[in-house]
Amino acid sequence: MVEFVRTPDERFEKLPNYAFEPNYVDIDGLRMHYVDEGPASADPILMLHGEPTWSYLYRYMIPVCAAAGHRVIAPDLIGFGKSDKPTNMDDYSYQAHMDWMLAFIEKMDLKNITLVCQDWGSLIGLRLAAENSSRFKAIVVGNGMLPTGDQKMPSAFSAWKKFALHSPWFPIARIIEFGSFKSLSKDERRAYDAPFPTSEYKIGSRAFPRLVPADTNDPATEANRAAWVELEKWEKPFLTTFSNGDPITKGGDKYMRDRIPGSKGMNHITLKGGHFLQEDSGAEFAKAINEMLASI
Repeated sequence: MVEFVRTPDERFEKLPNYAFEPNYVDIDGLRMHYVDEGPASADPILMLHGEPTWSYLYRYMIPVCAAAGHRVIAPDLIGFGKSDKPTNMDDYSYQAHMDWMLAFIEKMDLKNITLVCQDWGSLIGLRLAAENSSRFKAIVVGNGMLPTGDQKMPSAFSAWKKFALHSPWFPIARIIEFGSFKSLSKDERRAYDAPFPTSEYKIGSRAFPRLVPADTNDPATEANRAAWVELEKWEKPFLTTFSNGDPITKGGDKYMRDRIPGSKGMNHITLKGGHFLQEDSGAEFAKAINEMLASI
């Protein structure tokens, strides 16, 4: 039985620009939260966040895509947001997150999915799409990648990994503010900190950096290599919307466009912003998704 904590609901009261109705689904005894906006009968856009964020990151994008007639689903990964948070770091693994998200997709019976992903949302989402391609119709990646351990990791990532494991404070909102071009308001910082009232709620956030395949001995290397074999045959629409100011994923957009056939002829764009481009260029990011879907 996985031991977990659940963030009190009052922590999420009156968050700016986040008036979405909460939805929950049980995944292996853990409660996963998700936003579900737009027509229920429309094909879903699945927006996957990374670390150390939650679905609040997509607050500017969800209404824009829903207003265009799309169903937008933005889950909180286990360990984040309003979802339950296991308190043992060993309960978090790359494969565990894969299993949790696949269970979510299957329980929701999502089909014709447009994947929108960034940061760890890409490590999970790109593999999900590669391994379950019949459920996906398009992919949009902003500041994300699917590493196998065969590539040299940037020095910025090594520093981030050490910080996540050893920082005595690990200030969630400040991390997000540091990774974007804009200054967050006091209420926005409160929103990003809301899921994590004490250190035991932050275990999932701290775990993610050590789970990134950084060398070929990583347990996820073979599965990610296999996913790349599938992605290199991906003929469905594949759009990159990277930002111009992310030192961690810089160049990843060209890397994927050179290898994934579905990227040919797509209107790839570079947005203004840092790592958390949803904060800096959320409306433009959403517009790019809507335009792509209108064209296919």
